[in-house]
Amino acid sequence: MNQILLELAKLDFNIVQAKYQQELKHVSRWWKGTCLAEKLSFARDRLVECFFWTTGVIFEPQYEFCRKILTKVNTLVTTIDDIYDVYGTLEELEVFTRIIERWDLNSIHQLPDYMQICYLALNNFWTGLCKAYLQEARWYFNGYKPTMAEYMNIAWISISTHVILSHAFFTVTSPIEKEAVQYLLDYPNLIRWSATILRLSDDLATSVDEMKRGDVPKTIQCYINETGASEDKAREHIRSLIRETWKKMNQVQETVCPFSKTFIEIAVNLARMAQYMYQYGDGHGIQNHETKDRILALLFEPI
Repeated sequence: MNQILLELAKLDFNIVQAKYQQELKHVSRWWKGTCLAEKLSFARDRLVECFFWTTGVIFEPQYEFCRKILTKVNTLVTTIDDIYDVYGTLEELEVFTRIIERWDLNSIHQLPDYMQICYLALNNFWTGLCKAYLQEARWYFNGYKPTMAEYMNIAWISISTHVILSHAFFTVTSPIEKEAVQYLLDYPNLIRWSATILRLSDDLATSVDEMKRGDVPKTIQCYINETGASEDKAREHIRSLIRETWKKMNQVQETVCPFSKTFIEIAVNLARMAQYMYQYGDGHGIQNHETKDRILALLFEPI
């Protein structure tokens, strides 16, 4: 061991940690200013967990702006998810989704081309997310049990990966080329496989609690309903799907695409972080001891 290099590594860690703390202060002021945690008491208040995700997705100090944006996106996604899953009636959710779909585009011509492209992309992804949430809400309120294929066709969108990654794309990409934006809008496999790993990891960890509180069947329940398998067999099947999806993810990284190396790494890291956050249960929605300890160690305890 080189003692000087060890001390340098410790110093570097502490410097970066202090930077993370400043970023967390910034998003905390923003979150408090929205008053969402105060006024929507039914929704999960998970700002620190949302920021913790971003440090695993893009940790380098120079990407401060990306981490701040993704933290804000993650907290809004968590809140909207709870509106659809926990609180809203089906009639209210139908109206809420229609209003989002009809977002006013009348003034978009006043924006320069690159901003129009950005706005339309983000608007389309948010609309797609809410429509996916609504479909799951319809299944739940109508007592419908989807097949595995039906569920995954919606669930890889409702896990919000495309919304998160689209915001990441616009914060780390310069210049923004039309070709890359169009590729993003076409839901490329890079995003699909990242979303699939996130969805399957999430379902393995959270499905039991979500079914208890009242939610649409998840991948485990869909597989059991279709095949009659035991829960243990169903869970092993889902784990095998994650392994197969990682193979696809590794292959797609080698294909030619208009995305930057940084953005591709973000998409891959999101899938990695999903398995990290859900390896001991629901590391995002439920404040368990494992998650708290990891967050404390990374963000608040200097070496």
